[in-house]
Amino acid sequence: MAHLQSSAVAQITEIVNRHKNEETPLMMILSDIQKEYGYIPLEVQELVSSLTGIPVSEIYGVVTFYSFFSLTPKGKYVIGVCLGTACYVKGSQLVLDKFSELLGIKPGETTSDNLFTLDVLRCVGACAIAPAVSINGKVYPMVEVKNVESIIHGYRTKEEAQND
Repeated sequence: MAHLQSSAVAQITEIVNRHKNEETPLMMILSDIQKEYGYIPLEVQELVSSLTGIPVSEIYGVVTFYSFFSLTPKGKYVIGVCLGTACYVKGSQLVLDKFSELLGIKPGETTSDNLFTLDVLRCVGACAIAPAVSINGKVYPMVEVKNVESIIHGYRTKEEAQND
């Protein structure tokens, strides 16, 4: 826990205390931490364990089981490519491969500039608009390989405009 700043320890302690009267608080605690920091590293899991009495192994099991939790920081833009059956049949693997090629990362990785994270999704419930891609909750319908470059370019352009 030596790696955590005192402000982070205080914030995490406040999150844990907020849920201390819940019957099963772990999911709520981890969800709030994920929202606050974007990921849940081992040092944070150890702190949560010491504050709640829940073994680190149990916390780690929850963090690694649920895909919405992350052990590492995510990029500013999280690109999720659906590989559910309908999307896969309509070419989502090729779309994923193109994102991977253009960004220079594999699924589960983040670009070195921390701008993009590439994730695989297992059915987003958008089968009628397959193949679907989600970026920070915005769903792109019927994405084709030829669309990938312009999608990435749009986010890079947006980022450059914000930095000017």
